Amino acid sequence: MQRKVLVVEDDPDQLEVTRLSLKAAGFAIGTAANGIDALKKARTVSPDLILLDVMMPGLDGFAVCETLRGNPATASIPILMLTGLCSHISQLVAFESGATDYLIKPFNPEELVSKVEKLLGRSQRLLAGRTNPERKHSHPHKKSSHASSGDK
Repeated sequence: MQRKVLVVEDDPDQLEVTRLSLKAAGFAIGTAANGIDALKKARTVSPDLILLDVMMPGLDGFAVCETLRGNPATASIPILMLTGLCSHISQLVAFESGATDYLIKPFNPEELVSKVEKLLGRSQRLLAGRTNPERKHSHPHKKSSHASSGDK
């Protein structure tokens, strides 16, 4: 079954590059060109992951992210913020808004696909843990002392 990704981007060229990169990797793609459309499609399409641009006219990505997190129907969808804003403050605001991860534009298409796959894998493991309460959350083949500080 193809995993569904909703790409929210107001720049048509960036939207097309992102869409083609993910489609080539085997994802089903939905698109939205602004924040209001993103909120509607997130409810109707039920994506497995949302790629969300920050700087958009009208409702920006931070506000969209907060709204999605406040709605029980969309609160658990992983959100990867895509933005040209590279300041530390922008990243903090993204995470405070509820973003799962953050990727700075311009990005390498392979890095984008890798992050999407990683987030979807993490999401799948969390869902599996919720449906199987007997499942242990430790990994017997991984040593916890090797966790990196970037795994927060």
